[in-house]
Amino acid sequence: MKLIDLPNLSTKRIKALSESGINSILDLLNFFPRRYLDRSTVLSIRDVKGQGEEVTVVGRVKKILQQGYGRKKRLEVIIQDDTASLKGVWFKGGHYIKKQFSEGQMVAFFGTAKKYGRYISIAHPEVNKIGDQSDIADFSRIVPIYPGNKALSKTHTTSKLIHRWQKIVLKHEKPPEFLPDTVRKDYDLPLRHKAYRMIHLPESDSEYKKAFQRFKFEELFLFELSVAKTKNSIIEKHQGPLFEDLGNYTQRFFNQHLPFELTDGQKSSLSDIKKDVRSGKQMNRLIQGDVGSGKTIVAIGAVLMALDNGFQAAFMAPTEILAEQHYHTLSTFLEPLDINIRLLVGNQKNSLRTDILTDIAGGNAQVVVGTHAVIQDEVTFNKLGLAVIDEQHRFGVKQRAEILQKGSHPHVLVMSATPIPRSLAMTIYSDLDISVIKGLPGGRKPVKTAVRPQKKHDEIYNFVEQELEDGGQAYVVYPLVEESEKVDLKDATAGYKKLKKRFSGYNVGLLHGQMSSEDKEAVMQQFIANEIQVLVSTTVIEVGVDVPNASIMIVEHAERFGLSQLHQLRGRIGRGQRQSYCVLIHGQKVSKEGRFRLKKMVQTNDGFEIAEADLELRGPGDFLGTKQSGLPEFKVADIIEDQWILEQAKTEAWRLINSDPDLQNNENQELREVFIPYYKEKSRFYGMG
Repeated sequence: MKLIDLPNLSTKRIKALSESGINSILDLLNFFPRRYLDRSTVLSIRDVKGQGEEVTVVGRVKKILQQGYGRKKRLEVIIQDDTASLKGVWFKGGHYIKKQFSEGQMVAFFGTAKKYGRYISIAHPEVNKIGDQSDIADFSRIVPIYPGNKALSKTHTTSKLIHRWQKIVLKHEKPPEFLPDTVRKDYDLPLRHKAYRMIHLPESDSEYKKAFQRFKFEELFLFELSVAKTKNSIIEKHQGPLFEDLGNYTQRFFNQHLPFELTDGQKSSLSDIKKDVRSGKQMNRLIQGDVGSGKTIVAIGAVLMALDNGFQAAFMAPTEILAEQHYHTLSTFLEPLDINIRLLVGNQKNSLRTDILTDIAGGNAQVVVGTHAVIQDEVTFNKLGLAVIDEQHRFGVKQRAEILQKGSHPHVLVMSATPIPRSLAMTIYSDLDISVIKGLPGGRKPVKTAVRPQKKHDEIYNFVEQELEDGGQAYVVYPLVEESEKVDLKDATAGYKKLKKRFSGYNVGLLHGQMSSEDKEAVMQQFIANEIQVLVSTTVIEVGVDVPNASIMIVEHAERFGLSQLHQLRGRIGRGQRQSYCVLIHGQKVSKEGRFRLKKMVQTNDGFEIAEADLELRGPGDFLGTKQSGLPEFKVADIIEDQWILEQAKTEAWRLINSDPDLQNNENQELREVFIPYYKEKSRFYGMG
């Protein structure tokens, strides 16, 4: 059967369907309802309570009235059954709707019932004309409501018409099953063709819910199968550099030069890395930890393992300011070991750049720290054995794949200081093994957080002055407004001028994204050296700046920030021995979500708890920021609500790939036919293949 075989399908409607992603019969079957109206029980009007419940009632039209005047004119249609009367009310379009009714006519109303005065009313009810009892039976069922858009509306392609088409298709078509029988039976999933009927022609709410569960599993299973296939066919088979020796660099650093005791999380992560780099296979590991949990020391441990075995290491960061911070951190920690570390960023002078590139190609540069400049074509490594990528979510899957071309399958260590909820980690980081560093290094005190209105500025500044007198330093951060750096800069500059006057006895600095790399570096170095006591900044200090003496973070218009961003900003303080304080200042009007975010920041310092709350508020796409993050787009499944299905799908996908990696077994042939084109498409889009 083809789309053109359907009745009432004009050329304009074919175009409207195509604009809605429907170009075949299978596309139509996969055009799922967005919600359902449960009209399966027709109530006597007397039994309707009028407390906001959705009801279906049937009665004869008793009166048709037009009430009120001008814009407030409304249509009222009173219907009556053997028990009582009920009123349908239309506040718009009454003149046209009135023509549908005649007194004595039998009609059915469906909608939300509310009691007003002595009457129970339904505003703008759905109306069906009833001819006989069979019409009542047809009306009183679960009705699917399909997504609408301009193209469908313009061509009068109604939900009712789409439902009619689905009925016709399901009489003639029986889509084949491709889930393995054992998987389907283990999770009690209906056969595919039955699931389509249960979605489009449900006889109960449990039917369509069960069908949706099947299609969610199917979608997540195919995705997890593609991830498992990628890892099995590429990553698992790639021979990674063998780091057998924990030699001079590693032993000297951890035994003689590390100025603190490693936490259990750091030790566990280093143990995972050591196991990976000795396996003979390419390491692809994510180190997840909260702000200040000590991921950099773990990365340094991995770098030293590479150097001990004669390999170079690359250390990538998403921004120049973060790359420069890492360069200084590594240089400080590794200075006693006499290791050659080079910084490669975009705006360096040609002579310096040439010198660095020569050093990298010749192997003299043992560690290369930089931005995405590290993976440009002109950069040639002598013997790259390890790539460390910081703040992975700011790169993109394809950029992560590019680093693999810079050496003979170098080990990859990904770090993220943005806690990712488990449901997201299972999708965007499915091809990575994950180590989590929980807790803070010894001696760190949790940051105390408070929320204050703008009228408390004087009180807040007095508190800041006390901290400055006691030797502390402060950040004052202004938000991005509509992603406009110009507006942002204006706000920060105005704040800078005001604060210079208020804290005239101290040095106040300004940092923003439009400054040159050299100027930003100079300001940060002054702040680190305590030559600047108050740093007024835009969000460029969100990640990567480590100033142990900074003890106060003031965020202006905090209600404009996302939860994870607020947590990242708070993570810039509390990195030393001092008690630190974060003050979130809000404007006069704060939304319900804004109030929730501010309250959550006061309640907890746990980045993973904050990330879960932020994910629920914003959804996966906004949480990660861009589609470049590698987040798959699912049509039916929701990775927040359906995490349990995701875990089932992942378990079964890996089980299948381990037993039949190329899906050659007879029982997997139908799955293979569906999976191969799916895998090719996903591999191109997500850079998995």
